[in-house]
Amino acid sequence: MSGLAPARRRGLADEVADRIRDAIFDGGYAPGSQLREVELAAALGVSRGPVREALLKLEREGLVRGEWHRGTTVTALSDEDVAELGSLRAALDQLAVELVVDRAPEDALAALDAVVRRMERADGAHELLRCDLEFHDAVYAAAGHRRLREAWQAIRSQVHLFLLTRIGVTTDGYLTAIPAEHRELAAALRARDREAALALFAEHRRHAFEILGGRTSQGVTASGPPPS
Repeated sequence: MSGLAPARRRGLADEVADRIRDAIFDGGYAPGSQLREVELAAALGVSRGPVREALLKLEREGLVRGEWHRGTTVTALSDEDVAELGSLRAALDQLAVELVVDRAPEDALAALDAVVRRMERADGAHELLRCDLEFHDAVYAAAGHRRLREAWQAIRSQVHLFLLTRIGVTTDGYLTAIPAEHRELAAALRARDREAALALFAEHRRHAFEILGGRTSQGVTASGPPPS
């Protein structure tokens, strides 16, 4: 096996990526902020190598972007980015909702209710946002479809960034409306009401999308195709 390169431990780079990701999600680095390897290495007490690897990992997640003339910056979502995320998430959500309604076990549905209760106790917009994503993690887990769950995980960081951008525009109504919306989503899934659940999930996505300006120049909305 002489063609194989020596194995490398990547634990430190993964830890650095986790720290940078958390800092972005906690609002420490806003969309468009520059991430300088030297400064990050000094702040985290590591060499530039793990930082460079971590930034490449975050770039694959869509959370940062590297450009030769600007360095690495936190992704600032364009209208096209928002439209593509909205339409892809709509397609994934539709399959997830259908699977949950058809076959989710009771303990998986109970997990949704548990997240809603944590959401109602959330302290501030950032904690609520994390609960929002945990709710959707639980939906995809309840669907019982491994590749669908992996597809959701592939865009999860970008959805988190989308929601950060949404609360960056305004938090008016967010702290009060979001727990109520998710309580309705959980109730529709528990009732195994396919039509109501699909409509509520589409409306839930649309609310956040409208905060960021409604429709893109391409006319694609976050609601995606109408439920069938």
